[in-house]
Amino acid sequence: MEYIHREIVTYGDTVISLVREIVTYEVFVIGERTSVCYTKLLNLILYSNGSELTLAYKDTLTEEVMYYSGKRRGEDGIAAVIDFLLSNARLVLGVGGAAVLGIATLAVKRLIERAGRPPDEKPDKKMTESWEELSLVSASPKLLHTGIEGVVMKQIAAATKKAELSQPIPLPSPEPQRCDTEPPQRRKRMDLCVMTFAERLQQYYRTRVCLTVEEVSVAQQRALEIATEIQAFLHSKHPDMPLGDMTLAGSLLDDLQVVKADHTCLIVPLQLEPSLWTPIAGEDTFLGHPQYCMVRRENLEYFPRGRSYWDRHLLGGYLSSRLVSEQLGKTVMESMNWPSLTGTLECEVRPVLGSLELKLEIQGLTQSGYDSGERFYITVLPTVRLGGMTLTAQREITGSFDYVWYQSLYTSETARLAALEKADSGVRRKCLKTLKAVCRNCPSLRKLNGSHISNVILHMSEKETDWSESAFADRFLQAITELIGYLETGILPSYFKPNVNLFQGFTEDDIDEMGFMLYCAVTEPEILLI
Repeated sequence: MEYIHREIVTYGDTVISLVREIVTYEVFVIGERTSVCYTKLLNLILYSNGSELTLAYKDTLTEEVMYYSGKRRGEDGIAAVIDFLLSNARLVLGVGGAAVLGIATLAVKRLIERAGRPPDEKPDKKMTESWEELSLVSASPKLLHTGIEGVVMKQIAAATKKAELSQPIPLPSPEPQRCDTEPPQRRKRMDLCVMTFAERLQQYYRTRVCLTVEEVSVAQQRALEIATEIQAFLHSKHPDMPLGDMTLAGSLLDDLQVVKADHTCLIVPLQLEPSLWTPIAGEDTFLGHPQYCMVRRENLEYFPRGRSYWDRHLLGGYLSSRLVSEQLGKTVMESMNWPSLTGTLECEVRPVLGSLELKLEIQGLTQSGYDSGERFYITVLPTVRLGGMTLTAQREITGSFDYVWYQSLYTSETARLAALEKADSGVRRKCLKTLKAVCRNCPSLRKLNGSHISNVILHMSEKETDWSESAFADRFLQAITELIGYLETGILPSYFKPNVNLFQGFTEDDIDEMGFMLYCAVTEPEILLI
């Protein structure tokens, strides 16, 4: 995919040729937050010769050419065709995309109108103004697979700033007067520019990343109460089911949750007899995926089926994660009296139906949270611990493989980060939490989760020794650069299993979208803190 920018302008009655391939952007504005992601490619070719104007419009789905007879250059004919283009672009891009396309097309329209003016105007001035307007859309991204290097995106970041877009063009004053005081709006922008990026990053961490102690405490307490109720119900409903003590786990318990406390995991440990069950590493299965493991039933000739409670969940000689999840789902999700539990806990608790995950939704952890409609989610994870491996039943990851268990590396990654932090009192966890918040707040980066960022930081720790507080901003920017490098290759190896590609589930469009946003942040890192 190539992005071409070419203008050839000739004055008088000669031909005006403007060939341009424009990448349109959807701009989402929420308060003062603006993020950019590109959505669709349009090929726009305009030809003008005398009083005839030809418009060729093409997209990736359909191709058609429309001919119009317009007025002489500089009159309303050209404007009508440009307006027609915008109205048809709305059908392809939607309202948001067409609105932003209008910004880009305005510059093209101005250039054509100036070319049609009488030749007595100064052409140098007109060309200067045209290029100033075209600077809003002059930068285009290349596909990461052909190389991101060499693309300058500073104007894109500037175009997304609301204050710059709304700034009126100053009119020349016939008698300029010296003013001792700066305008309020200009002075406010100058005050904001006083802060360095390191100071802004620290402010972002304090105000946008960290959770309050009270918020974390309330969420943990409610989750623990619900876990206690679930465990008591399971023991009363299935007293013969060998289960260990249920525990909460995840980023909420490890002080790695950011932005707001809204989810945690409930570990339901299955107690399996080590002499009857053997974990099979993913590399040794026919699937060949290092994290897709299996649990095999052993010694059937000496200990026939029925000796273990979990034999009822066998499928082809292997413990089925699907059958285990279905039994827990029917017991917990369908049989528990959730309205009664809601009255007891003074918060609304209900199961999330229609999902492969065993998930509970809680509304009203606090009165303010209930009024604002905030939700808190608890994911129930059946877990097997055998042979030093932690295997979970996560059908949303393993898909249609009924006997496959997912080997979670979260505990190993978190423990490694904690050990490194304890050794040098560094800012690895701080950098991890900040990047998680940035990815969560930016729509283009939401596919990057804590596992991706944790592995990037663990890889960085192998070659970077300075993780002091003063190097926080440098390590943050270095992590962005490292992510771009991994996105260019399309491979992010797991720290503990290098043959696992953590980017395996991403499409080419996902990689391009994330890489483009991160590449913009190389020259303008402040756009990640909006």
